[in-house]
Amino acid sequence: MDSINNMPREAYRPQVQRWQNSDQIAGFALHGQVERRDLQRVAREIRNEISSTIPGASLVEVMGTLGEEVAIEVSEEDMRRYGVSFAEIAQAIANSSINTSAGSVRTDLGDVRIASRELADTAYEFENIIVRQTSDGGVVRVGDVATVIDGLVDANLNATFDGEQMVIIAIRSTGSSDIIDVSNAMKEYLERKNAELPSTLQLSVWWDGADQFNSQLTVIGSSALLGLALVLGVLVLFLRPIVALWVTVGIATAFAGAFLILPMLGITLNFLSLFAFLIVIGVVVDDAIIVGENIHARVERGEQGLTAAVVGTQMVAKPVVFAVITTMMAFAPWMMLTGPEVQFTRQISLVIIAALAFSLVEALFILPAHLAHIKPQNTNGFFGPFIKFQAMIADSLIAFAHHVYAPVLATAIRLRYATLMFFIGVFGLAIALQANGYVKSAFMPEIESDLIRVNIQLAEGTPWSRTDEIRSRLDEAELEVQQAYREEFPGEDDMIRSRSTLATDGSVRAWINIAPPENRPGRTPTAEVAQRLRDALGPVPDAEEIRFEATLNDSGPAIQFAINHPDLDVLRAAAAELRQHLATFETTYDIVDNLQSSADELRLTLRPDAQALGLTLADVTRQVGQAFYGYEVQRLRAMARMFG
Repeated sequence: MDSINNMPREAYRPQVQRWQNSDQIAGFALHGQVERRDLQRVAREIRNEISSTIPGASLVEVMGTLGEEVAIEVSEEDMRRYGVSFAEIAQAIANSSINTSAGSVRTDLGDVRIASRELADTAYEFENIIVRQTSDGGVVRVGDVATVIDGLVDANLNATFDGEQMVIIAIRSTGSSDIIDVSNAMKEYLERKNAELPSTLQLSVWWDGADQFNSQLTVIGSSALLGLALVLGVLVLFLRPIVALWVTVGIATAFAGAFLILPMLGITLNFLSLFAFLIVIGVVVDDAIIVGENIHARVERGEQGLTAAVVGTQMVAKPVVFAVITTMMAFAPWMMLTGPEVQFTRQISLVIIAALAFSLVEALFILPAHLAHIKPQNTNGFFGPFIKFQAMIADSLIAFAHHVYAPVLATAIRLRYATLMFFIGVFGLAIALQANGYVKSAFMPEIESDLIRVNIQLAEGTPWSRTDEIRSRLDEAELEVQQAYREEFPGEDDMIRSRSTLATDGSVRAWINIAPPENRPGRTPTAEVAQRLRDALGPVPDAEEIRFEATLNDSGPAIQFAINHPDLDVLRAAAAELRQHLATFETTYDIVDNLQSSADELRLTLRPDAQALGLTLADVTRQVGQAFYGYEVQRLRAMARMFG
């Protein structure tokens, strides 16, 4: 950026920032029947309170706002009356409203700093700035030739929460954020703050990531417990119950060890790390089964428990160690990726490697210590019938290994080249199935969300009336879908819990919070609700992009085409023709391209006799800009103060 030397003179200094993924962990809507300026100021106060009082919520931003400005509307008639120009007024404000240092003076009593602290900030202060002062004491102030308005930026914005004006207060994750703790603290703050706010204002939950996290945690936790139960059940059928029990306990031990060291590696408990634990359940049990089964077999052959434990472990230690190491090596390359993806793959790799490492320690040291005390099974007694039943199933597996698996293995070894070609063919078939789309692939599985996000982008230069019309249609579509579900599932919870809409020039965004799956009418999938909203909205032919996202990690369009041509007009025509053809298919929707539409433009050129009048193209362009847009004199406290 420093090497670019042809930036426009009026451009602000470019800012280069390092990309860092920072997810929203919670969002709250401040809404009510009040003026937007008052709403924004209360929202900023709440933002400051949250960031300073709630641990882990230091990164808070306010969205859906208009910048504050002091607008100075100059009267052309008054300028003529007092004989002042637009540029003279702007220069007077810039010269009088300043906050600058003039150095320091050394004295016997110490250094004295010299500074000017006359930065105007209110309408009254700007009105009293002197534009011109005559020799006889006459004074022309800004208030004599202009109307000063302390208000908001003159821009189009419509932000609503359930039909009321809103401002969004979003909390983003930091390195020390705990989504559960932040959510609990925010709920307490919300209850306390609503009691303090006037009756015309209310602070509501806009989106709470903890709800989704708890839901996924419940699903993954129940799946893990079910997996452990299934593992124990299957092992009991084929192994001695005490061996099956200690092998299953070994899984929990490996996970506990992984939980112990993961914080040291910078891994938190999140969707990816929980998913990694699910993946590794079936892997960590393998080495324990090998060691446990070998010790059990030696005990049954008459060896003493301690001897069987030591010798049995030594006999299989080498294959167990190499099996675990090769699995670690299979996941290790994921940590070597570059770019943002490594933040995702690293979570899975480290969890799996940590769990495998502790499973190896458990299988080679802890499990043998437990199994050193077992003795040969006694088929008599209370558990005799079950032991006989279990032995029958175990013997059937051994018989299968001897009479089916062993001959097949011997044949495969004897016909080793045919076996090699067979598996090469299977591998080629797998690649062909994936390459031809029969086996779908995605970097991350899509996770259903309770929040439907709508994004509608219109062509540049679209009038505000059209944008507001689409926003209104979207609001009506939400109410229509809500009523349809009420009629379809009478007596059940409402499908839509809350709805927020943010419309700006050329853009309409909405967030529809629906009931969680366990309380949702008819257990309807989020994607189906999003589709009904899309159908209720109807076609928007002038939209450049329409997206209804129903997942936490929307993977983007299902099909994408790339068209190349050096002539932009030909490219536009080809893209339009392709869009029209794709629209003929019943199952296609949201067909857009990334070509930006061209906005209407008025180009200024000087007439040949203009220079004789002392005019330049820069002068004319500047004056036209001042007449239609205004002139920005200064910026104060991150809020634009405009002069126009």
